[in-house]
Amino acid sequence: MKSRILVAAVGVPVLLYVVLWGPPPLLLGALALLAGIGGNELYRCVGGERDTFLAVAAVLIPCMTVEWFYDRPQYVGVWFILSTLVVFTYAVFKGGAVRFHQIAAVLFGGIAIGYSFSSFLRIYASGVSRGYLLLPFILSFACDTFAYFTGLAIGRHKLAPKVSPKKTVEGAVGGLAGNVVCGLLFVFVMRHWFYGASGILSYGAMAVLSLFCGVVAQIGDLSFSLIKREFGVKDYGKIFLAHGGVLDRFDSVLFVAPVLAALMELMQVGWRCVGG
Repeated sequence: MKSRILVAAVGVPVLLYVVLWGPPPLLLGALALLAGIGGNELYRCVGGERDTFLAVAAVLIPCMTVEWFYDRPQYVGVWFILSTLVVFTYAVFKGGAVRFHQIAAVLFGGIAIGYSFSSFLRIYASGVSRGYLLLPFILSFACDTFAYFTGLAIGRHKLAPKVSPKKTVEGAVGGLAGNVVCGLLFVFVMRHWFYGASGILSYGAMAVLSLFCGVVAQIGDLSFSLIKREFGVKDYGKIFLAHGGVLDRFDSVLFVAPVLAALMELMQVGWRCVGG
C-alpha cells in the first residue's frame, strides 16, 4: 500500500500537468514513451526478448504509431502496412527462428497499444476542453479502485476465476457504481470550474457513459490478465512499483480511451450536422 501511495503522490501531479497544461509536444512525448514501454513489456511477456531486431521493433512501432497520429494522421494506415510488411519479411528471412507469438506481440503492441495511447491526441484534436483528456483515466482508475475495495470488503462470488482469481462479481458491481459517481463528479467540476468548456455532457448521458466505460474497463483489465496468465507472468514490469508496469497500470485505459475518442468524434459529427 505504501508503494501505491508513493506512485499516486508522484504520478497524479505529473499526469495532471502533462494532460491539462503541458504543451502538445510534451503530451506527444509522454504518450509515445508509454506506448513504447507498453510494447516492450508485451514483447518480453511472450518470451521474445532474445531477438534484438524484434525487441527494437516492439518499442519503435508503438512510438511511431503515436507520432504519426500526431503529425500525419491521414497516413497512419500506411505506417501499419509498412510495419506489418517489415516484421513478416524479417520473420521469413529468419527461416522459422521467429515464432508467430513473437510477431503477434510486436504487431499488436505496435498497432493496438500505439493506437490506444494516440486516442488522447484524437480527443485533443476534437476541440473539446483539455479537461476531457482526464476522462479516460477517471473512468478507468475509478472503476479499478472501487472494484478493488468493494471486492476486498464484501467480495464472495468469483467473476473470472480462471483469468483473475481475486476479482469478484461484487467488486465488478462496485466498480461500475464508483465509475458513475466519479463520472457525475467530473461533469459537476467541468460545469463549475471549466467555464465555457465545450462538449459538456449532461448528468444522465454521463451516467450511461460511465456504466458503459466501466464494463469496457473491466474487459480491458481481464484481457491483459488473460495474456499474463497464458505466459505465466505476474506483472508486465516494475516501473510503477507495486502497480507493476505500464500494461498493468493502463490496461483499462487502453480499452476505454479509444472508445471515448470514437464517441467524441461521433458527437462532433452530430453537432456539425445539427449546426449545418
